[in-house]
Amino acid sequence: MKAAANLSLLWPELPYLDRFDAAAMAGFKAVEVQFPYETPAKETQRALLKNGLEMVLINAPPPNYTGGLRGFAAVEGSEDRFAYDMRRAFRYAAELRVPKIHVMSGAASGSAAKDRMITNLKAATASAPEGMSLTIEPLCPEAQPDYFLNNYDLAAEIIAAVDAPNLGLQFDSYHAQMIHGDAVAVYEKFHHLITHVQIGDAPHRNAPGCGNVAFSDLFSSMRSKGYDGWVGGEYTPDTSTEITLDWMKQL
Repeated sequence: MKAAANLSLLWPELPYLDRFDAAAMAGFKAVEVQFPYETPAKETQRALLKNGLEMVLINAPPPNYTGGLRGFAAVEGSEDRFAYDMRRAFRYAAELRVPKIHVMSGAASGSAAKDRMITNLKAATASAPEGMSLTIEPLCPEAQPDYFLNNYDLAAEIIAAVDAPNLGLQFDSYHAQMIHGDAVAVYEKFHHLITHVQIGDAPHRNAPGCGNVAFSDLFSSMRSKGYDGWVGGEYTPDTSTEITLDWMKQL
């Protein structure tokens, strides 16, 4: 397993581009950023190259500067906007050689929203550049009220219905713990679908070891199941980020 730093949350006191320097100094070889689109890709690329870092994950959709719908995957009437936003996300990710894009469902409910998300994801996986894959991630109501994709069973059903080799499940220990009460059990049930892992403790999404997620058991399960991908630290540090990085030693 390999540690990645989520630069949207870690080192919050630093300007965006300075966070790449801090991640490299802390020993990371890779980073992820939720929404990097406000910074020109070439500036981010220079920060990556300067520090010998990979960007392994970004979110979609990009911010919408023109108003109107943001194109979330499950939102009614958003099909055209979703396709447009995904093309933009693919272009940005390609410039930075990002291998994975987390596709967000947005706020919606009901069976029609599920069907819509499946249809949109089928189109997105079919049009994704070669070598680039997509993920979907259940988010808890405490963090994202009214978010459509709000449990792991639903995510598994959608992945099965899309049936695309370049769509996987994104596991986040904070969200899994908050939604289902046992992040380790969630990982063990759905490990065969998981292609990217993020960690944060619950219930406050702070550093591992500050809450009720059993991280030693989680990491042991990940090893036993053969997970060898990136593990992104996506949490809010309540002290200096460097002090919160002991989890890296456990991978």
